[in-house]
Amino acid sequence: MSPIQAIVFDWAGAMIDFGCRAPVLALSEVFAEAGVLISEAEARADMGRAKRDHVRALLAKPRVATLWTERHAAASTEADVDRLHDDVEPKMRAAARDCARLIPGAAELVADLRARGVKIGSTTGYTRPMMVDILPLAAEQGYAPDVVVCAGETAAGRPSPLMMWKALVELGAWPARACVKVDDAVVGIGEGLEVGAWTVGLSASGNGVGLSREDLALLPEAERSARIEASAQALRDAGAHYVVDSVADLGPVLAEIEARIARGERPAA
Repeated sequence: MSPIQAIVFDWAGAMIDFGCRAPVLALSEVFAEAGVLISEAEARADMGRAKRDHVRALLAKPRVATLWTERHAAASTEADVDRLHDDVEPKMRAAARDCARLIPGAAELVADLRARGVKIGSTTGYTRPMMVDILPLAAEQGYAPDVVVCAGETAAGRPSPLMMWKALVELGAWPARACVKVDDAVVGIGEGLEVGAWTVGLSASGNGVGLSREDLALLPEAERSARIEASAQALRDAGAHYVVDSVADLGPVLAEIEARIARGERPAA
């Protein structure tokens, strides 16, 4: 049996939706309908946060704030945040449903972990309505976490530790130093560090690169490597204890974490 008590995974860019494309599609469409065009880089800058916080962060960006004021003759307000968030939710549900293919290796890894007694949890910046279609589609492909904590179900989202704490409480998993957070986003690494868990960043499959598996494979090798390394460095700078390309590469890292837990080591803050 594994000495790891629980692993808490992110969703988009970690276990499904290679490239974390669904949120970009939904946010870009909603802002365009409001008369403000945002770039993909702007849409990705705050990825991993609860979608309400994500919308608020977008509206606060100087370029976007200027365009919003020019288009609407007034600065954005919390009422605008509420309206945009409400508009994003159905588009996110549709985009997430269209991008719900599991990342290769995800189902096999989870099956192995379950066989060795590891509990499986999830935290996500998606709201519960956004997850309605994803959960059964993921289950059909072999992935069904024991606990899923969604944005809005705690007082604060990532990078606060509240969602992961809630997941660990519901899983009955402790101590946190025997648990692992796996995420492609900087805020997800922050979440795991705040909890006191081991953290593993995913550099190629998530928001840091932002390409589908097929499009990533089409890049020239040097450009592909450079983009993955830049993503990995951002995760290391955020404090990730380990960084691998995707969930398919987690096995050796988890084996090392198991050995360190067995030796009584604690994750560095």
